[in-house]
Amino acid sequence: MDVVLKVILIVLAVLVAIVALLYFVGRKAQKKQSESKAAMDAAQQTMTLFIIDLKKMRLKDAGLPKAVLESTPKYARLYKMPIVKVKVGSRVMSLIADPKVYNQLLPKQEVKATVSGLYITSAKRIRGPIPEPKAKKKSGKEKRAEKKANK
Repeated sequence: MDVVLKVILIVLAVLVAIVALLYFVGRKAQKKQSESKAAMDAAQQTMTLFIIDLKKMRLKDAGLPKAVLESTPKYARLYKMPIVKVKVGSRVMSLIADPKVYNQLLPKQEVKATVSGLYITSAKRIRGPIPEPKAKKKSGKEKRAEKKANK
């Protein structure tokens, strides 16, 4: 009984230490995120963009400037990002879109977008087709449940 109590106390101490560590790391990350959001808000500008193409691809394949690739963390280079190829005036460039904005956009449409550096934070359609909400892919369980409900 004495040994079991010691093991439980050690496990509880380790769990408390992990929770405290996660709390402080989370606060630090939240502070960093709010600072970067303030910097993005200060640098944003409104542009009229013609969307040429939309793809989710890795940053190295997106045709972004070398400085952007060097400044991104190594783990972020592995993920596929929502990349939007746009025409701004006479220039064709690739921009990174916010995931919420990416789902609203369609190719071959003109939008008035708020851009902060190479990041599209919001967009409103000017001309072009009205975007339909993209359907979420259903998992196998959801498909079977839907078939069962239809019977």
